[in-house]
Amino acid sequence: MATELARDAELWRSLLALVMAALAVMGSPGPSTVSVTAVGAAYGFRRSVPYMSGLVAGTIAVLLAVAAGFVALLLSMPRLLPLLVAASVAYILYLAFRIATAPPLARQERDAPAPSFAGGFLLGVANPKAYLAIAAVFAGASLAAQAPIVDAAAKIVVLSAMIVFIHVFWLAIGVSLAALFYDPVTSRRTNIVLALLLVATLVVGLLP
Repeated sequence: MATELARDAELWRSLLALVMAALAVMGSPGPSTVSVTAVGAAYGFRRSVPYMSGLVAGTIAVLLAVAAGFVALLLSMPRLLPLLVAASVAYILYLAFRIATAPPLARQERDAPAPSFAGGFLLGVANPKAYLAIAAVFAGASLAAQAPIVDAAAKIVVLSAMIVFIHVFWLAIGVSLAALFYDPVTSRRTNIVLALLLVATLVVGLLP
């Protein structure tokens, strides 16, 4: 009984460490989290859900790639990594432009295009920070050290849930700022600030 209690306590400590690491590393401001915040602020909750869903799907794809060891494959193919980074840079710059030039919410047409699921998925899988952050968190904790397959599966489930939570959280923050986007002057200034912040996270992420 004492042994089982000790194992349970160790499991909960490991699970808590994994969740806290995910919040600190994966939940910190970066291209993905800043972009979903900016999109939520500029386009509102309902129209931002497809983009957020794409980010979640793309980030979970990165998680599965990390779990399967694909990061090692990417690092072993030096020509592929710059293409991935270039795609991320291009889309982030395009998204920053879309956010900076988005009209006030009151003037947005009902059918005006908002960032799409495909765009979110592209940024999710092409976000260099995602690979580094997820790899660090995935390798830094163990939930079932004696059973590697069970350990990997458990971490995939927990981190997938954290990915969803983190993106919903940052989207909610963006939506809470939406009131600023009904006044044309305030909307334009805030859009530009968010776009510059998005570009800033890109520059920081590219620094050695």
